[in-house]
Amino acid sequence: MIAPVVFLLKGYPRLSETFIAEEIAGLEAAGMPIRIVSMRQPTDKKIHPVHRRIKAPVSYLPEYLHREPLRVLRCVWSLRRAPGVALVFQAFVADLRRDFTRNRVRRFGQAFVLAAELPEGTAHVHAHFIHTPASVARYAAGLLRIAWSCSAHAKDIWTSPAWDLRQKLAEATFTVTCTAAGRSRLQSLTSEARQVSLVYHGLRLDRFVRLALPESRRDGRDPDMPVRLLSVGRAVEKKGFDLLLEALARIPADQAWSWIHIGGGALLPGLKMQAKRLGLEPRLTWCGSQDQDAVLDAYRAADLFVLPCRVASDGDRDGLPNVLVEAQSQGLACVSTRVAGVTELIDDGHNGILVPPDDPAALAAALTALIADPSARHRLGRAGALRVEASFDATRATAALMTLFADHAGARHA
Repeated sequence: MIAPVVFLLKGYPRLSETFIAEEIAGLEAAGMPIRIVSMRQPTDKKIHPVHRRIKAPVSYLPEYLHREPLRVLRCVWSLRRAPGVALVFQAFVADLRRDFTRNRVRRFGQAFVLAAELPEGTAHVHAHFIHTPASVARYAAGLLRIAWSCSAHAKDIWTSPAWDLRQKLAEATFTVTCTAAGRSRLQSLTSEARQVSLVYHGLRLDRFVRLALPESRRDGRDPDMPVRLLSVGRAVEKKGFDLLLEALARIPADQAWSWIHIGGGALLPGLKMQAKRLGLEPRLTWCGSQDQDAVLDAYRAADLFVLPCRVASDGDRDGLPNVLVEAQSQGLACVSTRVAGVTELIDDGHNGILVPPDDPAALAAALTALIADPSARHRLGRAGALRVEASFDATRATAALMTLFADHAGARHA
């Protein structure tokens, strides 16, 4: 029997982190008792169906310490004689010397609240993301001298300083990540004695059922039957949607196509202005953030999925975007780039098409060819669906995580 585990998240519920919600729901269904603690209040107006399945109680830390000073002070006072308070304070001071920011102080204060308000008997804290959530989990677990672990994903791996990653990898009871590229990066920073586990995010294949729909014969020649292109993702630099708009503008004018974007993001206004400047507006539909049901319907209605991932200017990059796995589960041909974990899903020419990142001309050529060739789209889509069924079933991911928690939950700090 696994002891109760507290999952520490940046925000909950969040539309952009379906993979975390699916993981929690799967672990709950497998018998793990979970409590969710979020560092931020929810900001999305919608939730996914998976959020309704999760039964774990949810509580929220003070996002900004000055907004709940009495709560913070009460928690600090209650832990003044905690078994690990001296060592955690020393660790915090050492971290602050390297990272002299308000954010570092905020995480230290949040850790006291987390530790003071943990349910009695909690023996393990698991943080999703190895940057700020893992900092809070590390301090809180240290105060109580209980076990903590973390899941590392994408931005947190590639933009966190090496010293910070090394400390957390050395102290966590286990670390799990979702791509071989991420695991390689983390393992390069730690000793062989502390392995980083690779567990791909899985899909609930009973939910992402591939319907027996008629194969589309749209080939871009009939203006009344445009080939339907789809992208799902936040409008942030690493998704490359500005490059996609440049590529769309290069597609021959006589090809009939339309493009739908699903997702929010700070760059949306700029992308819409870019689309207007390029004369693409009549072909584009901006849907904003949508729940999983709407996204699934969009996959099933589309002819081609496009996600031109890139490495952002600050080093941020995707791991293995879950939307690519979801799209392929529906037999939808995918075009993406050779960045990070994308190549762990897509074998170029077999179950999708990969082009170099930051190359609108190559992306336009790939889209032009596939718009005109429905048979190629169907061949790639069928191979993609088989790849997902073989390697990205959520039951495998859940079983692997249950084993990790069973082996490590409840282990105390030395």
